[in-house]
Amino acid sequence: MGLFRRGPKRDPRELARDEEFSFFSEREGRVFRSQVRQAFAERGLEVTAYAGAVTDSGGRQFGLGNLAAVCHRDRRGERSWPMLIRDHVGKVLRTMDGPQPLEILSHDEIRACLYPRIVAQETLPASDSFHYGHEPAPGLCEVLALDLPEAVQMLSADSLADLGDVAELRIRAMNNLRALPVEGHETVRRGDGSAFEVLLGDSFFTASRVLVLDDLVERLTGTALTRDGALVALPFRHQLAFHRIHDAQVIPALQAMAQFAAAGHEDAAGAISPRVFWWRRGMMTPLSEPDGDGLRVVVDMEFQDMLERLVQDEP
Repeated sequence: MGLFRRGPKRDPRELARDEEFSFFSEREGRVFRSQVRQAFAERGLEVTAYAGAVTDSGGRQFGLGNLAAVCHRDRRGERSWPMLIRDHVGKVLRTMDGPQPLEILSHDEIRACLYPRIVAQETLPASDSFHYGHEPAPGLCEVLALDLPEAVQMLSADSLADLGDVAELRIRAMNNLRALPVEGHETVRRGDGSAFEVLLGDSFFTASRVLVLDDLVERLTGTALTRDGALVALPFRHQLAFHRIHDAQVIPALQAMAQFAAAGHEDAAGAISPRVFWWRRGMMTPLSEPDGDGLRVVVDMEFQDMLERLVQDEP
């Protein structure tokens, strides 16, 4: 999963856009939904397609947002869509129609595949199903999830009731997160001399490794974080960017990471946040905001004081 690839062939942006997924043209949206209906029909299900979801005769609803983003971003273009859609529909139906993991797995098996996952708060249901989740930063929520062979299942408060104390389950989940292998790591260097690191992976928990950032940074760079912490960005679930703060290069790094985060978040499957955050001892403070078609960097007095100190320390 590289950072910089030639983009897929897409309809020109000046064509009329799809009403639900603006990264599609109207034509692409029609083709996408037609192929979704075909994939369900091949599985013996007739579905009705709406703008952002399809429903079957039993009233079950299947959201299309992540699948649409996956198809849109695949560098092979439309020729890859039928395979991607069939694969996705097959996994969804096997997960929904098969035995439920919490009913067939032992407690030890559940704990072995338990992870903390950071998601955008707006993607969670409006009910109190995930009220137990921590809020690592404004707009983000940390929940517990099972990493299953064909799906990732986020666990509601009701699901956790029979598994034990939530705090103890989180400790086990965090240990599992620390033990994940590093799938991909790249250093992004800019012409202004700034640089930041990017962790990439197919795991749905790649971005969530910000929860164990201090361990991760030392593992990847061989150097521990200073008391000033790091800049971090979590554009989508398969990517985590960070810059270890130790000198005045944090200034151009912040600008570069703000652009990187906003671009990575746009149209992404599993989108989390377009912002850059200041990470210190597990606390995350937003430093950038989308502003129309551009970006706005907003720092508080504490961050400004740190910048002035680092600039003064420069030789």
